[in-house]
Amino acid sequence: MEPNALTRLKRVAGKQTTTLTHYGRKTGKPHEVTIWFVLDHDKFYIGTASVNRQWVRNVQKTPKVRLSIAGEMFEGNARFLTDRAEHERAMAAIRRKYWMFRPLIALGRILTGMGLMRDNTGSFEVTLAA
Repeated sequence: MEPNALTRLKRVAGKQTTTLTHYGRKTGKPHEVTIWFVLDHDKFYIGTASVNRQWVRNVQKTPKVRLSIAGEMFEGNARFLTDRAEHERAMAAIRRKYWMFRPLIALGRILTGMGLMRDNTGSFEVTLAA
C-alpha cells in the first residue's frame, strides 16, 4: 500500500462506514453502497453478510473500486477472499471493530452451526492504488 494512502487511511480508520463505488458487471456504470470496513494493521477489508448482493457480484467481476471515508478518497482493487483462513482473519477484524453487533453476529454463527441458516458471508481485501 502506498505510504501516503496508508497514512490518510489510518486517520479515518475509526469511522463506521465507507461509501464504496463499484461498477456494473454488465453496464460498467458506477454504483455506490455504504458498507462496513476495517483497517487491520496495513490490510483494508470490507465484508458482507450476503455474497449474493449485486455489489459483491459487481466487484468480483470488476475489482476496481473507489472508497470515500470522511472526505478522503481512495482508489484500489478488491480481491475476494476465497481462502477460508484469510476470510476468517478479515471477519475477525470486522467483529472486533463492530463489537456492538457481536450478539447478532454470534446468533448468525450459532444458527449456521445448527444448519438453520446458511453462511453467505464474504470478504474482500482492498489494495489501494499508488
